[in-house]
Amino acid sequence: MKVNDGPLEWLALARGTLDRVALNRRDDAWLDEAWADPGTRVLVVQDGRSLVTYEPSPALVFVPPEQAPDGDRWLLGVDDDGTAYFGAPGPLPAIEGTRPAGLRHVGALLGDRDSGLLTHIVALEHWHATNRYCSRCGTETRVTSGGHVRVCPEDGSQHFPRVDPAVIMLVTDEADRILLARGPQWPADRRSILAGFVEPGESLEQAVAREVNEEVGLPVRDVRYLGSQPWPLPQSLMLGFTAKTDGGVPLRPDPEEILDAAWYTRDELRTAIEAKEIVSPGPLSIAAQLIMRWYGGDLPGMPPF
Repeated sequence: MKVNDGPLEWLALARGTLDRVALNRRDDAWLDEAWADPGTRVLVVQDGRSLVTYEPSPALVFVPPEQAPDGDRWLLGVDDDGTAYFGAPGPLPAIEGTRPAGLRHVGALLGDRDSGLLTHIVALEHWHATNRYCSRCGTETRVTSGGHVRVCPEDGSQHFPRVDPAVIMLVTDEADRILLARGPQWPADRRSILAGFVEPGESLEQAVAREVNEEVGLPVRDVRYLGSQPWPLPQSLMLGFTAKTDGGVPLRPDPEEILDAAWYTRDELRTAIEAKEIVSPGPLSIAAQLIMRWYGGDLPGMPPF
């Protein structure tokens, strides 16, 4: 499998199946009717975690509206059967046979619907918790539009969930070796591909070229988009790319961002993982999926999440 063969086919946090019914967010009568329906399901979230059952397989645990915590409620969507799903922040209910879990632990294990729901609610919880006040006047805002808008009662301004675009790129050289690097804050056995946030007034392709040049001093060509995945930890959208660089240019890691960087063949990467010099990443991140795509399958010792 080569790095330029088609788009990414599987991304753990980009598998949501619900219709988000965005137009219904502004229909208070519809929202009230859906909340009053005993068939409506509510997902409770607290500090990025919701209840999960693991038998017979990992799945989210929902409660009916009358058992949901008091306070805000956020419309998450409607499934093909017409069942409405809401999110609610608050203390997790005590339900036998369940335990709290976050995206890092179960995001790759949940089914498509549940993975999308947990990704959605974690993003909303973080946004509401960190954007309670108007950025113009400092007045506390109120929740509207099914939890997807906050409105300032003082100046009428609307505030929407923030998403920070970030590029992540698998760089290969003329010998089809992969570039892996380690950040200064990472443990000694962790390596990944390069990534960085998109700057104002910058295209995605420009961001790829700038970040690679800034972090390791390489020029790149053939920048190609492959897929995207929300990463609400806390509020990013990861946009995956491949890029190529010509030989003969030495790596010049920026010490503020990159502690060390090196090229790996497939055999060298496998040997490094088997020798425990590098920890095999789990499949949750888009970085892992890009590396696996280049490698040609699962990496040795890859964990289930």
